[in-house]
Amino acid sequence: MQAVTILTVPGLGSSGPAHWQTRWEQHYGCRRVEQRDWQHPVCADWLAALDAAVSAAPGPVVLVAHSLACATVAHWAATATRPLAGALLVGPADVDRRAQLPEVRGFAPMPLARLPFPSIVVASENDEYVSLARATEFAAAWGSRLVNVGALGHLNSESELGLWPQGWALVQELAAGFATTGVG
Repeated sequence: MQAVTILTVPGLGSSGPAHWQTRWEQHYGCRRVEQRDWQHPVCADWLAALDAAVSAAPGPVVLVAHSLACATVAHWAATATRPLAGALLVGPADVDRRAQLPEVRGFAPMPLARLPFPSIVVASENDEYVSLARATEFAAAWGSRLVNVGALGHLNSESELGLWPQGWALVQELAAGFATTGVG
């Protein structure tokens, strides 16, 4: 069985040096899905970049998305042709909220179709970009397992998660599930 490729998919503004995604890239060798414009996202552009990265990745893929990138993955899943080993969807920004940043409105409405691959939604009880109730709705609609990590904010650099071993264990769970079943 080929090794699983882990692609990090940052949200609006990308992930800075203190973000757990960046640290995973440095420590574990994950690959980042790069976007042409991190500050002014265009949904179609972000979908194309994600599709290109998944298509170019060797072997089975686990996506590790944060914030706006969770909406990107949900949109991409509707037309994706390559199966995934799984996706970890962390702090999915609620793109449907009226008070949400104008930069993310192009990703609304949030797709609520069941994802065609195993997935885990990680949510915090005090995330400013998605309520726990809404994250729970996303998880149910996507067929994802929900993991409530308590009051850790938006699960970004300000959350000071470091290498975030709890999150990495969830990625390993998705990768191991694929290795066991061979089905994404």
